[in-house]
Amino acid sequence: QVQLVESGGGLVQPGGSLRLSCSASGISFRICVVGWYRQVPGKQRELVADITSGGSTNYADSVKGRFTITKDTAKNTVYLQMNSLKPEDTAVYYCNTGSITGTGNYWGQGTQVTVSS
Repeated sequence: QVQLVESGGGLVQPGGSLRLSCSASGISFRICVVGWYRQVPGKQRELVADITSGGSTNYADSVKGRFTITKDTAKNTVYLQMNSLKPEDTAVYYCNTGSITGTGNYWGQGTQVTVSS
């Protein structure tokens, strides 16, 4: 059974930083694309960043230069380092995996990120 567990969300002031973690059981991040998505009420879930099995990364234009996605294959964990956070980054962030090429079938439970003064 595949399980993804996200952690690291919270409340942060504009300009601050957070690091999200996504740990997996039942599936290996060595072979799958892992993505971070976010969603706000009333809007579609959007891709924030993803990382391939080979370590190639991709970012939404809105987060380029501020967010960094990395992977620790030994821990089967993917991280999203978020710097220079803006109020518009406020959302529930979800981890996704299960495909070798794109969005997979498995989602985590989500972690809330709130950027507010």
